[in-house]
Amino acid sequence: MAIIAAMLAIDGVMGHLLTTEELLLQQKASDQWSYYQAKSIRRYDSEVAADLFKGFHDLGPEPVEKYKKAAEKYRQDDEEISKEAKGLEAESKMKGDQAHRLDYGEVFLELGIVLASMAIMTKSNLLWISSIAGALVGLALALSMFMVTS
Repeated sequence: MAIIAAMLAIDGVMGHLLTTEELLLQQKASDQWSYYQAKSIRRYDSEVAADLFKGFHDLGPEPVEKYKKAAEKYRQDDEEISKEAKGLEAESKMKGDQAHRLDYGEVFLELGIVLASMAIMTKSNLLWISSIAGALVGLALALSMFMVTS
């Protein structure tokens, strides 16, 4: 029973760590999307300014070109920021999926402890075997977190 309890403790801590990491990555992705939105607004402003300067023939083509270049730079920045945000979202989802596997494993490890306690009190071999089986299922589910990829 002590071995199952130790596995449960490790499983629980790892599950909490992965959940925390999932939330932090989701926050980083949200920050990236905010940055993306700010860059998109700057791009739009540059496009509007370029259109406005087209109407002022006496200023020449320099202001228009300046804002067109700025708009293109912001468009390229948007693509990079979007790619990074999507990558962070994918990593966050992977950590969440891993945490779920650990949570499912935790349920079966807890069941194994309960059945082991009952086996000790009743001296029942069936409960003892059920306890070991529950713990093995919990261990397998917890270890399956390593098979989760993005």
